[in-house]
Amino acid sequence: MPDSVSRTLAADPSGSLPEAAIDIRDLRKTYRGTGKAPPKEALKGINLSVPRGSIYGLLGPNGAGKSTTINILAGLVNKTGGTAAIWGIDIDRHPRSARAAIGIVPQELNLDPFFTPREILDLQAGLYGVPKAERQTDRLLEAVGLKDKANAYARTLSGGMRRRLMVAKAMVHAPPVLVLDEPTAGVDVELRQSLWAYVRELNQAGTTVVLTTHYLEEAQELCDTIAIVNHGQVVACESKEALLGRIDAKEMVVTLEAPLAAMPGELAGYDVSLPNPQRLVVRYRPSQTRVADLLGAMAAAGLSVKDLSIVESDLEDVFLQLTRAPATDADYR
Repeated sequence: MPDSVSRTLAADPSGSLPEAAIDIRDLRKTYRGTGKAPPKEALKGINLSVPRGSIYGLLGPNGAGKSTTINILAGLVNKTGGTAAIWGIDIDRHPRSARAAIGIVPQELNLDPFFTPREILDLQAGLYGVPKAERQTDRLLEAVGLKDKANAYARTLSGGMRRRLMVAKAMVHAPPVLVLDEPTAGVDVELRQSLWAYVRELNQAGTTVVLTTHYLEEAQELCDTIAIVNHGQVVACESKEALLGRIDAKEMVVTLEAPLAAMPGELAGYDVSLPNPQRLVVRYRPSQTRVADLLGAMAAAGLSVKDLSIVESDLEDVFLQLTRAPATDADYR
């Protein structure tokens, strides 16, 4: 375990690893109103427990409270109420130790354009008190694919390179928890894949990763557990599998050997559409209808199937179902 993490754990007299990498209880934040505007309650008693060693998705529409939660953990925003602990360290009682246990990659690219990547990482490590002998600057640059740009000015780097440099910057003190706030915004597909490959490596090495993203397919691919926040409240927090299982709906897309002139009577009891004469789309509830029954009805109708595929519900379907309710205050921060 890196020495900086060991120093962080020293704040825990037992030296044991916490079950929850981040533990949030009844977290509240109310922003003061400006002018004649009333106060705005951005967080309404959020409870979250991020399992140690997981890749945890924190999702929600714009203004849901994700960034406020992250900024409270980072020490950039003062909470109104509740408690929060990072790696078992209370952010109020031991703020410096708590911040040493977390690395945050913000949405904004806050890099000095006149510093090189090597200088940026060395400076950040110095701010965290990492001794020169323990710094891993070259290893981090190599890990994020920037070793050949180590001495180039940050202003000459592409957007994707700057984003990867931000990840390395957040890891200079080897924190056990890494928060990625929209890390792939504006990054092309190839760079996104390389960034996630590095995130997976970090996670496999023991780093707990918290991800916020608007790319829901990305969260579905990477995350073990997903929490969805809406209007300052947690509306769902489950394993990815349990969350995807919330929607009892599938589609069967059937390509027929021969064109169909009219819908057979044998399919009258099903929700069937005919996009073109050789394709059937059947919408059904797996809890109520078996695929074998659908195929039996097609056989009874004398239909010859050329190809068949099942379209599963995805995270986007669940997300929209849980967040499509109208907002009561459209201007949360």
